[in-house]
Amino acid sequence: MTSRPNIAAAAHLIADPARASMLLALIDGRARPAGELAYAAGVTPQTASTHLAKLLAGGLLMVETEGRHRYYRLAGGHVALAIETLSGIGPADAVRRKPLTREARHLHFARSCYDHLAGRLGVAVTQALQDRRFIVAVADKQFELTPAGRDWFAGQGLDTGRLQPTRRGLARQCLDWTEREHHLAGPLGVQLLNQLCSHGWLRRSAASRAVQVTPQGWAGLKDQLGIEAGLGD
Repeated sequence: MTSRPNIAAAAHLIADPARASMLLALIDGRARPAGELAYAAGVTPQTASTHLAKLLAGGLLMVETEGRHRYYRLAGGHVALAIETLSGIGPADAVRRKPLTREARHLHFARSCYDHLAGRLGVAVTQALQDRRFIVAVADKQFELTPAGRDWFAGQGLDTGRLQPTRRGLARQCLDWTEREHHLAGPLGVQLLNQLCSHGWLRRSAASRAVQVTPQGWAGLKDQLGIEAGLGD
């Protein structure tokens, strides 16, 4: 008797709107308490508790206990990848929509996708890296790092030789759900976001997964990758 993954069980858990909202609230990789997730999903604390128990049992979440408090986070990058990929499935907007809220505009522009840079800025950075032949798109949704790319990343303080590829590789193409184009993921994408934040070019929001570009960051992005500040307009 052969075993097979239970896709239907995971799909059933994600399909509930409240649970999907909770998973999206956790896609930046941070841990959050049940009350915050209840608010994100628009449900009562009691209902949230039931949903969280199901997500834990289904292997989509993990929980950490700190004193009397419990903090929930995604079970791993594979869950974030599934959620982000599912977000990109569906027809393109063909009807009039309400204007995006300020927070939604920020997320569309730049956000963390679990642990790497996504949104319009993430796609623009990835495209600029390809235009300069620092990375090259190859088969199996991978990016190949070129010698010129190794030198460029080294100039940014990132020793790519010390990065450990995952089973999905060193640099992966991740389909951006708002832009419908690929941005850079994988260990290289993770460390690039970390490095840009440590340089003071990018700043993570404390309240959401939005990412802001600092004035120093705009200057650096233009100098290094030709990305203009007007990208955010």
